[in-house]
Amino acid sequence: MRAEKQYLVDEVAAQLASSNYLLLANFTGVTVQDSTSVRDQLRAHGAEYHVVKNSILNIAAKQANLPDLSAHLSGHTALVTGGKNPSGVAKVLVSFFKDFSKLDVKAGVLDSKFLSKSEIEALSKLPSLDGIRAQLLSLLSQPAASFVRVLDAKAKKEAPAA
Repeated sequence: MRAEKQYLVDEVAAQLASSNYLLLANFTGVTVQDSTSVRDQLRAHGAEYHVVKNSILNIAAKQANLPDLSAHLSGHTALVTGGKNPSGVAKVLVSFFKDFSKLDVKAGVLDSKFLSKSEIEALSKLPSLDGIRAQLLSLLSQPAASFVRVLDAKAKKEAPAA
């Protein structure tokens, strides 16, 4: 392999290694302005959006022992990686695709498991990690708050009227 191609494969492999997920998108017909817009939205989640040559991505994915993506590597492909919130990133991509109807999610990989387009859309509907933490905290604090209200009501009932 030529040195230039090896350099590109190494760059893509480094992106794949730094993230526990990757999402593939078809960006046919996307303008530079739209591309900048989606990059800005993804940057807020710590994710990166890169246009990648299919052959380079296929080689890097095989080196990273990822599921076979070759069936989805046709046409213009953008690679989205990085960040600690894959559901937030999927939400940005799916909503961007619906708004502009230019981009389209092809497939993805999350923790070495292949994700289809429908699974990515389902992932986008999940709450963010912070949202899940807030729900858990609410569930944990609710019984304690109810117990305190019961004790307070009992104390008020037993207290003599002033």
